[in-house]
Amino acid sequence: MNKITSLSIIAFVGNCLLPQLAKAQLNNNGATIVMGSGAYLVVDDLDFQNNGTFAQTAGTVQFTGSGNTSITGSAQPQFYNLLLNKTSSSLLLQNHITVNNQLSFSSGLLNLNNYNITLDAAASLNGESESSRITGTIGGYVQITSNLNAPSGVNPGNLGAVITSAQNLGSTVIRRGHVSQTNGSGLGSSVFRYYDIVPTNNSALNTTLNFNYFDAELNSLDENALIVATSPNAINWNSKGFDTRNIITNVVTKSGFPDFARVTLTTPLSALPLVWGAFNTKCAESGVVITWKTLQEANTNVFYVRRSKNGRDWQTIATLPAAGNSNSTSTYSYTDPLSFTGAVYRIIQEDRDGMQTLSPVLQSNCTVSDAVSVYPNPLYSSCWVSVQSANSTTVMMRIYDTKGVLVKQQLANVQAGTSQIALQINGLSHGLYNLVISWGNGNRKALKIEKL
Repeated sequence: MNKITSLSIIAFVGNCLLPQLAKAQLNNNGATIVMGSGAYLVVDDLDFQNNGTFAQTAGTVQFTGSGNTSITGSAQPQFYNLLLNKTSSSLLLQNHITVNNQLSFSSGLLNLNNYNITLDAAASLNGESESSRITGTIGGYVQITSNLNAPSGVNPGNLGAVITSAQNLGSTVIRRGHVSQTNGSGLGSSVFRYYDIVPTNNSALNTTLNFNYFDAELNSLDENALIVATSPNAINWNSKGFDTRNIITNVVTKSGFPDFARVTLTTPLSALPLVWGAFNTKCAESGVVITWKTLQEANTNVFYVRRSKNGRDWQTIATLPAAGNSNSTSTYSYTDPLSFTGAVYRIIQEDRDGMQTLSPVLQSNCTVSDAVSVYPNPLYSSCWVSVQSANSTTVMMRIYDTKGVLVKQQLANVQAGTSQIALQINGLSHGLYNLVISWGNGNRKALKIEKL
């Protein structure tokens, strides 16, 4: 067994591996490195920098030592077996990686650091524990794609999402991240774990999910009160409750999923469901009709309808009683008879303790039949697409990277008037993208957006 440590000075043909003594680092500066059967590479307290081709088709790469180190470089490395064995320290990703067989944990943390791990269809995690596991509270995910035909207790990639269904889900993407989820108003919290589950067949599934977690991921939430919450866009959340939970084995079970999207665990006191399920303004002969929906309310008292000329100075034009406590969708409406072109509206919800929650802002323009806009831009994880249409319509939003590759698309149905659509891009890397929006009778608009 050959061991490469911070004291080694190794020179391969092509200058492929040269530890930098000023900063302990193992560099591949453009060569092609292939590890064959039985090969064992120990990276002891070194940063692993890959600027060439690292194609490990067999063998094991083990990261050891007591210092924090990283995987970095301009090229994405491909590991076969990757073993983390770092004493009270972390391996930090500064590049995406691929694992073809086993990602094993003996000691230490693997911090995603807003980068991603892609597991081959036959690969899996092995040996995760409270003290040695994947983390990444600022972003990134570990992902596997599996074919799930009537799965029974199947845990793809050993990611911790155990799925049972009598249906054929087809090719299914399971993505695990570790960011605490919030709603569109930045409120609420969840455990430091979520799953994006995206089956090819995503209807009438009647699926049971066992959601596994670690105590270290509880994010100060009461383990005895954990419930399941789901969202199609990581903004609008629905509480699903739970069937069983076991605080010894750290698993919450929920059955009866008709479809899948993003799933996490929260508690009633840290509820994620977004108050604002929809917000729309529509021009009518009697004035501007303002409509909004809530998906869930707790301890709500009143809604204040406010209008502005400039988006800074606001006037309360109506007060409506709120539902108080509701786990179902509630719809509210008010007609402003004194509206004017360019009027800006927002809703304030005030609860019985005096705390207030603000809706998004909508501008009504009865002289414009079709228009779209996006804000904020630049953005961090999500933005609002404002669509003004003379008729009810379907809106298709497609996001392309700078190479023209489609990286995300989202479909929404909107009413006539002006509507807000939440567009979530939390899973995309930092950089510039082209957002192409199609709606109505052949309307199309392309906008540049920047993910910070």
